[in-house]
This record gives sequence, C-alpha cells and structure tokens, in this order.
Amino acid sequence: MKKVRRLALPLALLLASTGLAQAQQQCGGDLATFLDGVKAEAVAAGTPADVADKALAGAAIDQKVLSRDRSQGVFRQTFLEFSGRTVSQARLDIGRQKIKEYAEVFARAEQEFGVPAGVITAFWAMETDFGAVQGDFNTRNALVTLAHDCRRPELFRPQLLALIKMVEHGDLEPASNTGAWAGEIGQVQMLPEDIIAFGIDGDGDGHVNVKQSSPDAILTAAKFIQHLGFKRGEPWIQEVTIPDNLPFEKSGLGGTLTAGEWFSLGVQPRDGNTAFSSLPAALVLPQGRKGPAFITYPNFNIYLEWNQSFIYTTSAAYFATRFGGAPVYQKGNPEQGLDVDQMKALQTKLQGLGHDVGKIDGILGGGTRVAVQKEQQRIGLPADGWPTPALLSAL
Repeated sequence: MKKVRRLALPLALLLASTGLAQAQQQCGGDLATFLDGVKAEAVAAGTPADVADKALAGAAIDQKVLSRDRSQGVFRQTFLEFSGRTVSQARLDIGRQKIKEYAEVFARAEQEFGVPAGVITAFWAMETDFGAVQGDFNTRNALVTLAHDCRRPELFRPQLLALIKMVEHGDLEPASNTGAWAGEIGQVQMLPEDIIAFGIDGDGDGHVNVKQSSPDAILTAAKFIQHLGFKRGEPWIQEVTIPDNLPFEKSGLGGTLTAGEWFSLGVQPRDGNTAFSSLPAALVLPQGRKGPAFITYPNFNIYLEWNQSFIYTTSAAYFATRFGGAPVYQKGNPEQGLDVDQMKALQTKLQGLGHDVGKIDGILGGGTRVAVQKEQQRIGLPADGWPTPALLSAL
C-alpha cells in the first residue's frame, strides 16, 4: 500500500471551524450511525444530500479488507529477486508500445509537468500491468471498512469523503467501482484525495476516469509526480561501478556527498554521464558493495513518497531508466545474505546494542540497514549496510 497523504482540502478547514469533526462518530460502533456522520460531513462540505446518499447506499464492511490490513505483505525478496521478476522483457516491450501509442499524451505530460514517459510507464507497469490488474475490491466498501475500523480512521475517513466527491463529479460509480484493498483506484493506483486534487481529463470526455482511460491515468500520474517534487530535466537514479576502497560508511539514503564527490572517489557512471555532478547524491547498494550499485539524485525522493519499500522504489526507478535506454544492470556477485530466522537473530542483537530496528520481523528495513552499517563500521567491516553471516557471527 502506498503512503496515505493528508491534503489541505477545504473540507478539513470547514470541519475545523465548525467543530463538526468532533461531533461525528469518528470510527467503530453502529455502521448506520457511522455512515450518517460521514454523510453529514460530506453535506457540510457542499455535497448534495442525495449524492451522499447514493455514494453510501448499500455500503458494507468487507472482512477481506480487514484481513488484508492486518496481514500486509512486506518485501522479503532481495533487490535482484524482486527487480528480476518485475522488470521483465515483456513489460519493457509492452511499455515501449504504450509510449508510442500514447506519444502525444506523454509529450503533454512532459511539457506541462516535466515528467518523462519512462517514469510514468514504469509505475503503470508495476502497479497494474498497464491496467490489466487493478484490484477486485469494491472501492467504496473498502474505504468504509478502513474508515470505520478504529486502527487508522484519520487516514481513511478523508479518502471516503473524497470518494463521495468523485461520485458528485460523476467520475465513480460507488456500487460497482473496484480497485485495491486499501482504496487505490485505476491504472496507476491512486487514492481518491489525490485523484480529486490532481485529476486531469486527458481524453476530453468531461470526466477523470483513471480506471478506464489511459490518457486520464497518464496525465493525472504526471501531475501527482510533479507535486511530489519531481524536478524537470534532472535524473533520479544512475547505475555506477565502484572501487573496493570507498568510504562505505557514507553510502545509503540520506548521504551528504554530491555526485561529483562520489565520482572523485572512483565511482563511475556506466553511461558516462557526469553532467549532474553538482547535485546531492546517495550511493545505494541494495545487496552490498559486491552487488548492483546506483547513485540516487533528489528526484529519487518521489519514489520514496510513492511507496515505502526500498526494494520497490529502487526497482521502479531502475525500470524507468530502461525506457530511457539504460542497459541491464550488472548483477555482480553479492555476498550471501541472511534468511528470516537469521535476520531476526541479527535484529535482536542490534536491538540489544541499543539500535532502533523497529519490529523484530526478519525484514531488512531502513532501521535495520542503518544499524547494520553502524555495527559494520564499529567492528571494522566494510560498512555497506548488507547483513551477512559473517556480521551475525561477529556480533
């Protein structure tokens, strides 16, 4: 599931000024009473009562949504495994066909929002296989379920209200619209608040239909990506080769060097392009210093906003470069990693040493990578953030 963003919609200002938000049942309890409260908020924001009734008529709790929410999958695959599966030749071929088919739409996306076709197309492929797999959960019921559930109502109630706005605009049929279990809709899987805020009618039919209209989905995604901070004409990721004697403790997201400083240390772009040497850059090593290596630039941050998984974001960013002509990455020969039980043992040791690794879950997340890097540096191993049996043994 992508991050759920809160937008500064007029609705939020209205509720804050009237106190209506406090007056309504925010989650849990009788479903009918809860829906009455949602309707009241929608009407207070200017939606006609009959539209709100239509949007909520027949709404029901979906236990499958709750089950998915309680057991969200996480990436246990390595970068080589995940990217090898998702960045397939078939997807590259279809993506290139789509870029030709919608050349005028992609040209408009780049002209108006500065987002290249490859960036959008990679998301399009990874999210839904170009619209082929958009999810089969009723979107209205999914959002009712998650907003009614008291685990994260502050995230999903605004999405439900935004869905009612989509119904008001004639852009969504509440009884039949389907999508992902967490409420994402359409060919690039966007949440209702984002569709309301950034939706574009790309095919000129008077509606924003990101589910069935590829031009609408492409342009809406472009405007949203621009909003996330994408800078026109700048790179996002670049494959590099690296020497053995780098200060690996400076690698990892959040680094403080420029690309030029990395280049001066012996890091070499495979494409030979050093035109962006002045930009801040991080050296990322998804499987350590002996595996694939990339420089990431500020535009990479939009990938982290789109999805919280480092493996997903690095794969999507690399995928986008392939549409721009980049070669297949060099796999290298990564050192053996840890299985789930070994990773849990390592996390337990790291936690005992005072590191914040979050939940002991056997997942190589951001906190665990940072802790691994610090311990590697402390005990004299190359601090590339990749946990190995040697590190586990040393600790």
